[in-house]
Amino acid sequence: MKKYIFFLLALPLFFACSSDEFNNRNRFLPSYNFSIPIDMSLPLYSNLQFVANPVRITTAGIGINGVIVTNTGSGYRAFEASCPNQAITDCSVLQINGIMATCPCDDVEYSLLTGQQNAGLDYNLKEYRVEVLSSTSIRVYN
Repeated sequence: MKKYIFFLLALPLFFACSSDEFNNRNRFLPSYNFSIPIDMSLPLYSNLQFVANPVRITTAGIGINGVIVTNTGSGYRAFEASCPNQAITDCSVLQINGIMATCPCDDVEYSLLTGQQNAGLDYNLKEYRVEVLSSTSIRVYN
């Protein structure tokens, strides 16, 4: 009887654990592995210390057309700088307008705080992982 009670008490623990699966699949945008540390004490990234000041990172090998990182006030979010509902072309690089990003191919706007769009298209912005390393340093990776 004690075994059954122990099993019943332990059962919720097995279902409470979640895997670290992070699904950012998009049929228009391939997935590349990368990792970049960002030191926000450097002038290039200092805007990330303030809420709603996105920074585009265009270092070679980081994302497809680069990465856009934003301080949301409750953490950091990083998104691919390519239009998520367009094949990769010359016009598929997102343009930053404050806390919004616009796709020049179809004029759809995406929030850089949430990654969502309200045009009813298939994909929101492709999100990357962000790890806080210290009060002035983060790491963006896929």
